Amino acid sequence: MSQAGEQAVIAIEGLRYVYNPQSSHPIQALDGIDLDIDAGDYVVVIGHNGSGKSTLAKHLNALLRPTAGTVRIKGIDTREHSRVLEVRSTVGMVFQVPDNQIVATVVEEDVAFGPENLGVPEEELQRRVDWALDLVGMDEHRQRSPQGLSAGQKQRVAIAGVVAMRPDVLVLDEATAMLDPIGRREVLSAVRALNRQGVTVVAITHFMDEAVEGRKVVVMDGGHIVMDGSPAQVFARLEELRRLQLDVPQVTELAHEIHKRDPSFPPVLLTVNELAGEIERRARQARSEAGPIPAGTTPEAPLQVADEPAAPSLPAGPPLIAVHDLHYTYMRGTPLHATALRGVSLEILRGEAVGIIGRAGSGKSTLVQHFNGLLRPREPGKVMVDGQDLGRPGVDVRQVRQKIGLAFQYPEQQLFERLVGDDIAFGPKKMGMPQAERRERVRWAMEVVGLDFEAFKDRFTFSLSGGEMRKAALAGVLALQPQALILDESTSGLDPRSRRDLLDRLLALHRDAGLTLILISPSMEDVAGLVDRIYVLDEGRVVMSGTTREVFGRADELRHYGLDVPQVTAVAHELARRGLPFGQVPLTVAEGSREVWRILSS
Repeated sequence: MSQAGEQAVIAIEGLRYVYNPQSSHPIQALDGIDLDIDAGDYVVVIGHNGSGKSTLAKHLNALLRPTAGTVRIKGIDTREHSRVLEVRSTVGMVFQVPDNQIVATVVEEDVAFGPENLGVPEEELQRRVDWALDLVGMDEHRQRSPQGLSAGQKQRVAIAGVVAMRPDVLVLDEATAMLDPIGRREVLSAVRALNRQGVTVVAITHFMDEAVEGRKVVVMDGGHIVMDGSPAQVFARLEELRRLQLDVPQVTELAHEIHKRDPSFPPVLLTVNELAGEIERRARQARSEAGPIPAGTTPEAPLQVADEPAAPSLPAGPPLIAVHDLHYTYMRGTPLHATALRGVSLEILRGEAVGIIGRAGSGKSTLVQHFNGLLRPREPGKVMVDGQDLGRPGVDVRQVRQKIGLAFQYPEQQLFERLVGDDIAFGPKKMGMPQAERRERVRWAMEVVGLDFEAFKDRFTFSLSGGEMRKAALAGVLALQPQALILDESTSGLDPRSRRDLLDRLLALHRDAGLTLILISPSMEDVAGLVDRIYVLDEGRVVMSGTTREVFGRADELRHYGLDVPQVTAVAHELARRGLPFGQVPLTVAEGSREVWRILSS
């Protein structure tokens, strides 16, 4: 062990871990991990699905113990059973799925559960609960039942419950995956504040812009650490990262594209302000315009919604889904009632790709669960699907659910067979499909989501990584070949390359086969790359709608509703604020690169 390792709060040496070692299909998840993390450090771990990130995280608080090698936390070997409580008091962990951590029936009681079990005195306990709830922006929900919260709100409660224990080490295993953009930013700000106070942070994420927050980035592949360094050092290796099914922040990708045209342009810039500042400096230098922004330039209407591509040709006729004045209240008539929808009206045409975005708790999931009859209108309002009123008795909901496929936020809630292939085949089997046709349908669905048929069809569903579970659950929905597919944050746990490949495949189905796509996602970059129109929800109401370019052109309004714009769009808004407006609202790196080059060349 190195001298640095002797001082490390986390010291890992030769770590190997095998799942199901006695079975005929053992899975080598970690293979020779060496890693030292010093007290007060901020380390971000990235890697494709199945690379071993979560398995590594579970070793940090002794949820798993090494097959070989050692893991020491503040000098304590995690294999010492008698000292497991010390390890878990030192290392607090927030999991991918918040429901796995919520134990109480009232939010503030759940946050108090951990410190209470550590014996924290009552007065100090209340201070910690107040502080933690305020930290994650959930103070106004302290008396609510966690079961009535959205996935993003539950994730905030889970984070509050861990930080209230004041651990020396905070491990975040994709803990921000289900948060809205502003919520994610607020939680990351809180994590940075904790880190400045001396808390060691280990964050696992698929958001490359989050990796910029760390002092060190560790890249995993096949159970190995294959790269590490500062964010700038790691993201400079763009092609290597892409070979590892990863990516770089959109800002860095844009800088890289500009660098290809002008080798003097820095190839690695990590934030919107860094990139906008470099572009402004070069533009002003080229125009010999040093000094203040020209008078009369204002940020109120800096970008033009121009050159909108023609909308795809859509079939004439009534909409596939029509919602009028829809209201919905959970636990209606009880003290725990919560109103989720307040008069929502919208239409989705056949063959459209539509985004539904909004902060956590805005009503997105409640709304789309009405589209396939999982929830039925019980209050004022109407939901029509393919001409059928879902509020009327006698509607064949089974038929509706074959037409409108819904992939949930939590994939494990859709997996119930032992083997992956059997789970994906469940729907077609219930439809009475012959075995040979069923097998080919399963093969096709697995190919669409990026799961190798031979490698995964006989895998146990419980052995899959979080990202692989999402792919399997989505394949099970696609195997029914629905007319419309709803993705309710279903891609949140996927690594960047898998997510992009999957969305590209779904976009091809949308364009070639007329599949109607409805996307809910916390990634504004994904929304911008996939959909033609957007509805924005806030507090159960539609507060904004329009084409993708129109909606993302209204950045200040979106931020008011807890949302943001893609990074490349944010660069355009920031440059406009500095007096260098783009010709149109860019939605992709290619569009942003062309506009930046126009600014630098004019």
